[in-house]
Amino acid sequence: MDTIRFGTDGWRGVMARDFTFENVRRVAQAIADHLHDEILKASNRKKTPWAAPVVVGYDRRFQSEAFAREIAQVLEGSKLGAVCLSESLPTPAVSLLTQRSKGLGVVVTASHNPAAYNGIKIKFAGLTAPESLTRAIEACLDRSQPTRAAEIKTKSGRDAYLQYLRAKADIPVIRAKLKKPFVIDYLYGSAAGLLEEVLPAPRLVAMHAEHDPLFAGIAPEPVADNLKELCARVKAEKAVIGIALDGDGDRVGVVDENGVYLTPCQVFPMIARYLIERKKLKGKIVQTVSLGCLAARIAKAHGLPFEEVPVGFKHVAERLTSGDAVIGGEESGGYGWHGGLAERDGLRTALLLLEMLAVTGRTPAQLWKETESKYGASHFKRLDLRLHKAVPDKAAFAAKLIKKLPKRVLGAEIQSLSQIDGLKIMLAGDHWLLMRPSGTEPLMRTYAETDSPKRTADLLELAKKWVGPTLG
Repeated sequence: MDTIRFGTDGWRGVMARDFTFENVRRVAQAIADHLHDEILKASNRKKTPWAAPVVVGYDRRFQSEAFAREIAQVLEGSKLGAVCLSESLPTPAVSLLTQRSKGLGVVVTASHNPAAYNGIKIKFAGLTAPESLTRAIEACLDRSQPTRAAEIKTKSGRDAYLQYLRAKADIPVIRAKLKKPFVIDYLYGSAAGLLEEVLPAPRLVAMHAEHDPLFAGIAPEPVADNLKELCARVKAEKAVIGIALDGDGDRVGVVDENGVYLTPCQVFPMIARYLIERKKLKGKIVQTVSLGCLAARIAKAHGLPFEEVPVGFKHVAERLTSGDAVIGGEESGGYGWHGGLAERDGLRTALLLLEMLAVTGRTPAQLWKETESKYGASHFKRLDLRLHKAVPDKAAFAAKLIKKLPKRVLGAEIQSLSQIDGLKIMLAGDHWLLMRPSGTEPLMRTYAETDSPKRTADLLELAKKWVGPTLG
């Protein structure tokens, strides 16, 4: 039997090789067995058993709806209530429904991965499932044989999600004050067409909203290499901003009015400034270890606490849910803040960005120039290095690399080392380099941020030289 492991944000595999109907049924039955265990525990403790239906959603990938229906049939076959959504919706919509039901959600999606992939995300009570839950599900794999029900319940979650979005943005201000066109690139994902319903405006220019399970041959990830068409369209339309959403609609990429891609290390500080200075949010800023240094400077300038957590928005969401933090972000373009779901949401972020431009009267380039002038430059880049095999032990990798580090890097002394997730090397001026094994894929993810493109490139070149011998 194929080994199934849940990573940072779900289980993913290549369709017809790893991600098959047989393996999907195995996962669905493991979920059912785990829920039966929880119901039995509640009964033994004389507590009210958890009885909310499992919400099953899906993206627009090839066969995603069929996989979702299969999951719902297995859950129904195990005498558990399951509701399969009647349309493809962004992952945050499923999170919203599970928050309201205080139940479990299953989303068939491979997020930003290429078209050959599909996957499963688990949501619980409005959040990404914690590792303890996914490990418990893994432990139930193959404990019993799947039994499928012939009939399943379906319902629409579209209106509930649209109402939530309308309530979380200042729509009248956006419509009244944003005079220039703005471009939304859906990258053929499950958010397609939804922003037009939330914000009907003749100035909204939509791209790649049609259904294409092959994503026009590119991965639906809103990063610079995949947004060249968006950059050109922004300039052609003389638009004020371009916003791209990933395959399951929980992350964004941003292009300024000049058709220039802005990295998350630039976007997150601008969002944080707006939320603090205009929306008057006060509290801790939390971000993943792979994001930039400017948010920490903003927190310090406003007398706010700041924290870095491992890669994976679930770590950010935990802080937002507990009330320990009010603003959170990750390097892959996921952002969350107090006042809504403690979950990343691409459409909610898009609405906040549009509101930010409408309220401030600034363009993205102007907002970035203000931020850069006040808090410093950010030249960030990520480079993924292909390995012969996955690195299962990040701590062992970091310990081995530390022994080989020189005392100075590019002429600068090492200020500190962090092993929150891989190894992060901090240099003078808040320049940094992070080397982080994927853990589930044969990849070494390397990230760097400095005040110049050349210095950033030089740090990534050093990472290439260090990673090979360390793993050899």
